[in-house]
Amino acid sequence: MTTFQPTDISAHGRPTSTMPDQWLSFAWRVGWVLLALTLPACNDFGPRANLAPTYEPPQYVVPVSWHGSSPFVEAKPSDDELRPDWWKLYADPVLEKLVEQAMEANPDLQAAAERFVQARNIMMKARAQYLPQVGIDFGGSHNRQSFERLFRPENSPLQQATMELGGIASWEYDLWSALRNAARVEIYRAEEQAANWGLARLSLQAEVASDYFLLRGFDAQTAIYQQSIDLYKNTLDLVKAQFAGAIASALDVARVESLYYSTQTKLAQVQAQRQVTEQAIAILINVTPTSFTIDPINELRVASFTIPPIIPATLLERRPDIAGSERRMAQASRTIGIARAAFFPNLSFRADGGFEDGFNLIKLANSFWAYGSAVSLPVFQGGYRRAQLQQAWAIYRETEDLYRSTVLNAFREVENNLTLTNRLTLAADRQDAAVGANFKTQNLTLELFQGGLASSLEVIYAQLNTLLARIDSIQIKTELLRSSVALIRALGGGWDRKQLPSDDQIQPFGTFQYVNLDKPAPAGGIDVNADNNHRYNDLTKIHRP
Repeated sequence: MTTFQPTDISAHGRPTSTMPDQWLSFAWRVGWVLLALTLPACNDFGPRANLAPTYEPPQYVVPVSWHGSSPFVEAKPSDDELRPDWWKLYADPVLEKLVEQAMEANPDLQAAAERFVQARNIMMKARAQYLPQVGIDFGGSHNRQSFERLFRPENSPLQQATMELGGIASWEYDLWSALRNAARVEIYRAEEQAANWGLARLSLQAEVASDYFLLRGFDAQTAIYQQSIDLYKNTLDLVKAQFAGAIASALDVARVESLYYSTQTKLAQVQAQRQVTEQAIAILINVTPTSFTIDPINELRVASFTIPPIIPATLLERRPDIAGSERRMAQASRTIGIARAAFFPNLSFRADGGFEDGFNLIKLANSFWAYGSAVSLPVFQGGYRRAQLQQAWAIYRETEDLYRSTVLNAFREVENNLTLTNRLTLAADRQDAAVGANFKTQNLTLELFQGGLASSLEVIYAQLNTLLARIDSIQIKTELLRSSVALIRALGGGWDRKQLPSDDQIQPFGTFQYVNLDKPAPAGGIDVNADNNHRYNDLTKIHRP
């Protein structure tokens, strides 16, 4: 058995290499690696500079009230907010079920939620760049050389086996906050995706409601055309009877037949449009068109309700597209800080080591190690960094311009739909009066025709005008309902910027979390079907929440 003395003294009185010194040296190396693991605290509390410009969203001067008005909007100010389940204002059970089914199973909305999850994980990848990177490796080999090898050293072994166990640790000191700004960019991008999900959900709700009212408009038109066809059939029978009695001419019969058959043509066209609209709704709720039907009804009812007003200044907080555009500005601001950091030195640390031996790895004498630091600063790159910085500023100004454009477009949509709903309500009332007058004209003309005091041409004109007036009334009311949906969507549909997840909610899992990683916890009310994403694969089944 080999023994070691605590110390050995050389002829010069200095300690020679001994086992305690080896252990001391090894302890220093281990301590260096442990220090690297704690260096993130320096990133949090140590000196560093943030080179990104101070960011503040633009403040616009906007009107104190809307120019347009609408019968759906309360005239007096109110503190109430537009309800998130705004489609229930129409008191239509079929519409309510359709919207809920769409939000439950629509694939585009679920894809938007997955994009938000991906953005959260991209943020985690960016955040990992300013944490220490630690790894281990293990390798082994068994080699044999030829006994007759040219210039083979004497007594060198023919076979040799080696094994190696090692590790590496590296860390970059984020002195200029380039890595942290990159992480902040991804946080803001995740929040933008959350706003995009809110926009996708609002757009889905509005599209279902708009298509539904369009379908109900076609139902009402179908009923009117069918009633007119029945009336024209009776008129045709009457004219044919008069023709048989030599009271009416063949021209009278041909005129009524033309009206009768052309109305049947219009009915077929409306029925086709109704079926196409029904198929569009089927796709929105994740069902194949052949497996989906909506029972028709014979009338179109215009809902009567009020929407709490939203003043122009608060519109910027109520629309998800405006919030998403603002988050893009925040990203561009942080990108400027990253571009600026490229002009300053970059400091990094690195350590690696382990054991290497033929068979006995865990032996201090077989250890190897290396550690050091590096400072890098590009001196000349042909204008690359300057161009990168100018590009970053240009991108930021572009996002400012696009944000202003988004705000202006939001104001345009609100004003347009305020005007439309107001004028279409007036038009619907006037058209109902016109329908009544045409009915009266039609009935009187038919009575005169039966008494021989009016021609068939007058009857046809009266009946056709009545039909057109009734169809115009339905089309105006349909457009009024769809404009009310567009108005609610333009006002944000009950969405509020407070629904966006906060910065600290974006992180999908803990730094040292290695369990329950199938999906991140919901944030901002956005969840995904990670446990069973195939439950909506039956495209013949309507999925309810």
